[in-house]
Amino acid sequence: MALVLILMAALWGLGALLGTPRRMRWIMIGVLWAAVVALHLALPEGHALRMATGESAARWLILGGFASLFLAYRAGLRRVRQTAEARQAPPEPDGPFANAELERYARHIILREIGGPGQKALKEARVLVIGAGGLGSPACLYLAAAGVGTIGVIDDDVVDASNLQRQIIHTDARVNQPKVHSAAKAMQALNPFVAVKTYQRRLSPEIATELFAEYDLILDGTDNFTTRYLANAAAVQAGKPLISGALSQWEGQISVFDPARGTPCYQCIFPEAPAPGLAPSCAEAGVIGPLPGVIGSMMAVEAVKVIAGAGAPLYGEMLIYDALYGETRKLTLKPRADCPICATTSD
Repeated sequence: MALVLILMAALWGLGALLGTPRRMRWIMIGVLWAAVVALHLALPEGHALRMATGESAARWLILGGFASLFLAYRAGLRRVRQTAEARQAPPEPDGPFANAELERYARHIILREIGGPGQKALKEARVLVIGAGGLGSPACLYLAAAGVGTIGVIDDDVVDASNLQRQIIHTDARVNQPKVHSAAKAMQALNPFVAVKTYQRRLSPEIATELFAEYDLILDGTDNFTTRYLANAAAVQAGKPLISGALSQWEGQISVFDPARGTPCYQCIFPEAPAPGLAPSCAEAGVIGPLPGVIGSMMAVEAVKVIAGAGAPLYGEMLIYDALYGETRKLTLKPRADCPICATTSD
């Protein structure tokens, strides 16, 4: 009998060493116990194997009974403990946030400038991000992490391997997938409490007005002037704030355009698109990988400030960041009386 008990102990120890689950180790010992009992019942009295394993099946049956009682007691105790813990768990709050959300946003809620009202405003906000590339990647991730209730993403491109050096919302496994779908997967994995709406198409004049009307705030992270001018005109027409970011090589810029608050619009500052070759794209001129993360994160910060009414958003100002020399500077922006977009709107 001692030999079998040693064998059972060896099975348990070897299973623990190999990382076998406890349930599986108990099953292996149970199989060995059943085999010994069957052997005793099948072999005649006095057989050498019976003599070597305890002579009689009665001892093993008694041992199995005690083991069964012990396991049943443990299972019952575990069930009682789980029931007690469930009864002691605090109820879900009646307010707008679940307990899990209160824990998730705790660092926001304790900020004097945001607090509960600001976090509630974030949850109720609807933000549209144009472009799921270098600027859109960090902006989307931080908007989702911050708890913005509804995030729309519009982009007609697919993930390319050359994007992964800076577009951190995408992964190597999602190369050739639509960027909006890749971005949605990342945001929902980060925060299941936010809703993500995807538009796998290019922003066009036919849809811009109707689309912008669904959102409270627009973030423009595109890399071409045609879309920037279109987004600006549609945002001004809809009366929605537009947070615009741009970058090239080592330098980036960001501003909040909202003519309804007396600020200039994008076209006030850039009346015409530069001549071809004067403002090369990232593909043509290159860009340092972390720079879109810096500017895109700043865009998300400005969005949180605008939504929550915190601090002083970059209304009528442009922040320029030079990553190569670690310098930042601010420019004051003023509306143009002859602007074809916001001057006619404000009259």
